[in-house]
Amino acid sequence: MISPALERFIAQAAERSRARAEPADCVLALAPLMLDLIDQAGTFLEPQHYRSDALGYRRNLVYDAGDASLSLYSIVWLPGQWTPVHDHGSWGVVGVIEGVLEERSYVRLSPDRGADADIDLARGGTVLLRHGAVTSFVPNPDHIHVTGVPSERPRAVSLHLYGRMMSDFNVYDVGARTRRRISVAHNES
Repeated sequence: MISPALERFIAQAAERSRARAEPADCVLALAPLMLDLIDQAGTFLEPQHYRSDALGYRRNLVYDAGDASLSLYSIVWLPGQWTPVHDHGSWGVVGVIEGVLEERSYVRLSPDRGADADIDLARGGTVLLRHGAVTSFVPNPDHIHVTGVPSERPRAVSLHLYGRMMSDFNVYDVGARTRRRISVAHNES
């Protein structure tokens, strides 16, 4: 059974995302909804949405649209767990419901955005997102980052809304200067 808070969020997110063709306009319209949603997380997140794994961060599916236009995940980060360096190929809005999530950005210096080799990345800034924080990203042309929790910090839990079913993304090998598409798994709700 879907809670009223989650049902309202999904309905409004679907309506607002359909009405906006530009990803930047979409995340601008959706960020306030995420801010409200994280305040109500206790009304719809179930124990299965808090599943974790000592081997790596866990993506727990909360909602997926039948047409693959939206997906919402709770992601659980234990101390020392990080994503690989990646981009999403989509817009996204993220809200932190527990702990402090760290995002380290990269800037693609190589001019050919379609290339999977000879990619030069430079480290960018770092953002610390604590409980109640909302951030967003758009693929214009790349939003490349690594996200996680340093080993000296406690667990973090975040909600991630994407403008597609997030079953794959591009992973970068900074040293080898390459990019490849990988499939990513999640726990079903």
